[in-house]
Amino acid sequence: MTLVLGIESTAHTFGVGIASEDGVLININDTYTPPQGVGIHPRVAADHHVVVGPRLLSEALRRLGIGIRDIDAVAFSMGPGLGPALRVGATLARAIAIKYGKPLVPVHHGVAHVEVARWSVRFRDPLVLLVSGGHTMVIAHSGRTYGVFGETIDMAVGNALDYFARSVGLPNPGVPHLEECAERGSRYIPLPYTVKGQDVSFSGLVEEALRLVRRGIALPDVCLSLIETAYSMLGEVVERGLALTGKKELLLAGGVARSKRLRSIMEWIANEFNAKLGIVPPEYAGDNGGMIALTGLLAYKSGITIDPTEAVTKQRWRLDEVKTPWFGNEPWFNK
Repeated sequence: MTLVLGIESTAHTFGVGIASEDGVLININDTYTPPQGVGIHPRVAADHHVVVGPRLLSEALRRLGIGIRDIDAVAFSMGPGLGPALRVGATLARAIAIKYGKPLVPVHHGVAHVEVARWSVRFRDPLVLLVSGGHTMVIAHSGRTYGVFGETIDMAVGNALDYFARSVGLPNPGVPHLEECAERGSRYIPLPYTVKGQDVSFSGLVEEALRLVRRGIALPDVCLSLIETAYSMLGEVVERGLALTGKKELLLAGGVARSKRLRSIMEWIANEFNAKLGIVPPEYAGDNGGMIALTGLLAYKSGITIDPTEAVTKQRWRLDEVKTPWFGNEPWFNK
């Protein structure tokens, strides 16, 4: 059995996971929550990671009953993400690789969201809606990489909704409280609905929603209108993706996959296209170490490693640049 240690540190969460050919074995995480009304400060998040990282590493090994020398390789989130936060995880991973002579495996954060979702619901070749704080994409595998069918051209949907929530004084985390507020709304107010080709834009939507709040429009009605408009835009691009690709699996991945309203919209779309809907479990929806370990295992078994002296983090790294030679040959499908 191959054991790969995974370290996640792209934003507010520091996570440690361990995976084998059976999938994720250990997944423990600690998330920094900024003060009310404040976004994530990269340096403060990095300080949090420095404090909790060694403890989470020790706990992960203890839970599995192994030592660091029993690990076959160490994987880390090389990007994209917040520079200071990324560097904390990369530094720890490089140190382990060098001190213990372990292969070092670079992992793309977005690809990891997709792979842990595919593993958790056992989907082989789905159309994927990846929605998180940093990603908003409709993708499907094509050739040697994931191809992007549509994406945001400005803000990711998670960041957009969190920004609005902070701006109107809703508690952290923003999206669930925003949706709770929307449930109290009683009327829909037309807001900018921006779908350009297969891409979406959220900045104008959020700014208009904030203008409505400043004009004194009831907050629940604005929240309702914002949620329905944002998720309908995503639904339109997903519908086109299913129509074009003919996929019979639709997969919802990323932190915003926890949204009850988004899930219900995707259920309706999947039914319309006679497709099976898979939703990543809450444990693996947000940023987590397990997804880095799992994707690291796939990459490692495909021969992907990097010299620790060349393992430079990438704050910007497109998902469709990442080769995925393991696709279609994942060990859990071959058992």
